[in-house]
Amino acid sequence: MRAVIQDRYGPPDVIAVADLPKPEPADDEILVQVKAASLNGSDRENLAGRPYYARVAGLRRPRNPVPGSDIAGIVAAVGNSVTEYAAGDEVFGELPGYRGALAEFVAASPRLLARKPPGLSFSDAAAIPQAGCIAHRATRGLRSGDRLLVNGAGGSGGAFVIGLAKHLGAAVTAVDRADKRNHLLRLGADETIDFAEQDWADQRGRYDRIVDLVAHRSPYRVHKALRAGGTYLMVGGYTRVLLATVLAGWTIGRSDGKRVRVLAVPQSRTDLEAVTALVTDGAVAPAVDRIDPLEEAPAIFERLAAGDNLGKVIVEVS
Repeated sequence: MRAVIQDRYGPPDVIAVADLPKPEPADDEILVQVKAASLNGSDRENLAGRPYYARVAGLRRPRNPVPGSDIAGIVAAVGNSVTEYAAGDEVFGELPGYRGALAEFVAASPRLLARKPPGLSFSDAAAIPQAGCIAHRATRGLRSGDRLLVNGAGGSGGAFVIGLAKHLGAAVTAVDRADKRNHLLRLGADETIDFAEQDWADQRGRYDRIVDLVAHRSPYRVHKALRAGGTYLMVGGYTRVLLATVLAGWTIGRSDGKRVRVLAVPQSRTDLEAVTALVTDGAVAPAVDRIDPLEEAPAIFERLAAGDNLGKVIVEVS
């Protein structure tokens, strides 16, 4: 089978397309013929091996050489103990371990995979899992009239955060490059900030919630942009900021009554089905940057690494 291979951490030129043996499902696994896969900010981090928490899948090199976690496809075979799915079922979701998606076939536990709604294309289904579940957790509890800022809004995950926040009635400020302004406004953002021209952390007491997809500022600084009782959620960013956020949360909460924390988003079929229901109901839609064939993987990762994508990059696998 054809698959994308990453045998070490580094720039996009470590990516290649090669032949691998077709996997065989274990007794408790299903074999999925992957029709489409999507890439996330975590795939950019896993490519470079930075921040260093991205090396949880292998300190010196990825233990699984096939990148990608979000898939949509057709069940090709099932293990002897699997009763929930049968060959021919259409499924989608995140793969355990966050790797293995960019291959024509993948053998995986079915516990994180859900049935693909019949009206949803494979490409749109593949765009939902990681980004949708993060946004579902990041916007939980927002109320009409709340002010939300999302930093890194123009990449893989921002569209779902903006869409779900607007669905809940929040006013959204989206931070990214100036050339992504029109894209962010089309997604529903009420205003945009060009990070090269303005530092959103210089604002004081403005936001009820901040969702930071690319954190590189000290939590002792960014929390000042929150209103009293507001919440700062770090989703991705520098390792030092992650550690500082973990350590600072209790101190800031005790002194200022604000919540400052790292947003932990465990892989969850329940969350996936919940956010997918909002997609099929028309409350929010995936933002697809482009759809490219598997053979274009090196160029796909180059676009992702440069941050040029407007929403999700979809790989048409088979």
